[in-house]
Amino acid sequence: MDCASCVAKVERLVGGLPGTGEVSTSFTRQTLKVQLDETRTPRQTLEQHLRSLGYVPTLQGRETTPDTQHPHEHGHEHGDSHAPGHSQAAAAGPGRPWHQSPQGRLVVLSGAFLAAAWVLGFAAPALSTAAFVAATLLGVWPLARRAVASARLGDPFSINMLVSLAATGAVLIGQAAEGAVVVFFFAVGELLEGVAAGRARAGIQALAALAPKTALLLPDSADGTAPLAREVPAGTLRAGQTVQVNPGARVPADGTVLGGTSGVDDSPVTGESVPVVKSVGDGVFAGSINGDGVLTVRVDREASDTTIARITAMVEEAEASRAPTARFIDRFSRVYTPGVVLVSALVATVPPLLGGDWHSWLYRGISLLLIGCPCALILSVPAAITSGVSAGARRGLLIKGGAALESIGGVRTVAFDKTGTLTAGHPRVTDVHPVGGTREDVLRLAAAAEAGSSHPLARAVLHAARGLNVPATTDARALPGRAVTARLTGAEPDAGREVTVSSPGHTATLTDLAPDVQAQVTRLEAQGRTAVLVLLGEPGGRVAPEVRGVIGLRDELRPDAAPALAALHRLGVRTVMLTGDNGRTARAIADDLRRAGAPELEVHAALLPEDKLRLIRDLQARGAVAMIGDGINDAPALAQADVGVAMGGGTDVALETADAALLREQVSGVADLIALSRATMSNIRVNIAFALGLKAVFLITTLLGYTNLWMAVLADTGATAIVTANALRLLRWQPPARPRPQRSPTRRPRDHARPPPGS
Repeated sequence: MDCASCVAKVERLVGGLPGTGEVSTSFTRQTLKVQLDETRTPRQTLEQHLRSLGYVPTLQGRETTPDTQHPHEHGHEHGDSHAPGHSQAAAAGPGRPWHQSPQGRLVVLSGAFLAAAWVLGFAAPALSTAAFVAATLLGVWPLARRAVASARLGDPFSINMLVSLAATGAVLIGQAAEGAVVVFFFAVGELLEGVAAGRARAGIQALAALAPKTALLLPDSADGTAPLAREVPAGTLRAGQTVQVNPGARVPADGTVLGGTSGVDDSPVTGESVPVVKSVGDGVFAGSINGDGVLTVRVDREASDTTIARITAMVEEAEASRAPTARFIDRFSRVYTPGVVLVSALVATVPPLLGGDWHSWLYRGISLLLIGCPCALILSVPAAITSGVSAGARRGLLIKGGAALESIGGVRTVAFDKTGTLTAGHPRVTDVHPVGGTREDVLRLAAAAEAGSSHPLARAVLHAARGLNVPATTDARALPGRAVTARLTGAEPDAGREVTVSSPGHTATLTDLAPDVQAQVTRLEAQGRTAVLVLLGEPGGRVAPEVRGVIGLRDELRPDAAPALAALHRLGVRTVMLTGDNGRTARAIADDLRRAGAPELEVHAALLPEDKLRLIRDLQARGAVAMIGDGINDAPALAQADVGVAMGGGTDVALETADAALLREQVSGVADLIALSRATMSNIRVNIAFALGLKAVFLITTLLGYTNLWMAVLADTGATAIVTANALRLLRWQPPARPRPQRSPTRRPRDHARPPPGS
């Protein structure tokens, strides 16, 4: 498939066959997946139709047999066998040098015939005409076959049909030389489309190839001696295994450092140009390059689920989410192409019937068929979208489709979550105020409730309770945005009671706060800290729980948060903070941002997940809204926003819900996303204007008799080449320059198990 329009054609035509279910075509992987009922359309028939359209299919994986599948289910399983049954996938062959492809061989052979005909024109003019006719028929034959196949499958007005009619008409009116030039230039144009498409795919395919093929697996050593690493295929690694990464080697899987310290180059994955120092507890990406130290890494994700694999899959799946402009161009071309045929027929027949010269007007009508070819127009959008998505992926901006890429450039408001988005997500306990006990008692109880969580606030509490005897608990549960609760067990004096870590707002619904406790909460919040209360109560909530202490936590701003908000302001975008934290803490964070150079930030605090969802809807009344978040409690708002953007280190729920993700975990990427979207849409507008403008010019010159056939095909092929080249410029897109914020040399991954109180 040479261009994205091929994808739409294949899906449309295959989807019209009897017994076909879901159809999915990947331009990047050159694959077609289709659920097929072979009792209605045998797989051989499907493959025959694909071949007739010019696509040679190769079955990928293995088919499921009737013995292993329910009779009403039609699918496909990956493997190696080829038993007859229900098939799902067919794919084009792998890439090859252009001169070895069928299109390349056609160009070479057609060009040779054309050159021979031109040489014969000097020695034997009669043979020259025959050679030009042969060159024309050679080039027209595959086009005519595909045109007939398309017509039989419901697409009678294909580009192949237009060129076939034009070239055949040229031969019939005695212009065989120009007919040969027409099909030769058209073949060259299709070849250039394929080469350009290969360049657009190369970036993503190179990303998929970053992960190493082998890994050094460290087996468990039962006798206490140092285990010896052995080389194994990286694809066989399983979560929980331990690998060794030597200096200069690539990390074989996403994981967590268990031993060693080294600078790691994450640029192949996130686009981050500065190596990041990784030590015990830090996360690493498959494909990153280790520096000068030896690292021992616990595998957290299998090869099929690494960050690189997910990026590649998401970018490939992005093709299914087509930009609204692309969908409009497709609908327009379905009306436009038959219109071109009608206008061409009228130009060729009406003037001669009114006394004009038949030969002259037939020639102009044939030229109009070529000028009207919608190749450049159809390519103008998907080529730019593919290049834009690829450029973003190379720079740590993961965009899940053309619709998201087009939408984010038009947002008028960007709403930010606070914890883990505007702040670094690495809070620490700053204050512990016991009520009727000791500081250690408060931390022990809080750590008991938080023991099952890996949320940043939970980790901060557990870190502060290190070395203390933390009670065992059971029945742990969370109320998103409100509290976490667990039941104490074991030999504790309070065994059987429930310990709760709660936000102040939720605590007020459970019990009355003493004035001194309320004063402590107010003081902490005024200082920009997050306050949580530790409660001890009876199961069932029949008796109001008692407050055992107040804990204050502080999460520092991301170094790039203020510059990111300033960059958005320069782009004319309004910024809003939506947080579950209290109003005083939220305003203190906003004040810190303003002192760091950010513009005025609109603040909405003390929000539950449903409140964020409601506010996003309210903001959408003023224009398109983008939501930036990283937690489970952000998922509804991310889904509701016109564009949801997840921080790369956030939860899987946030990443799957969002339309885009920032793999560098820098909020400055939001402004970069908007800039990339606007650059892409500007590119698309230029492409469309150029394609339509050039056609308008040649339409007029053809009707006036100034344009001949070879100029017409050059206009079509040239416009296609220029539009494609302009779209490929986006592959070199760079984010706008801005001052680089100071940052910590280390960065820890975040894997939120639940939203904390006040997040």
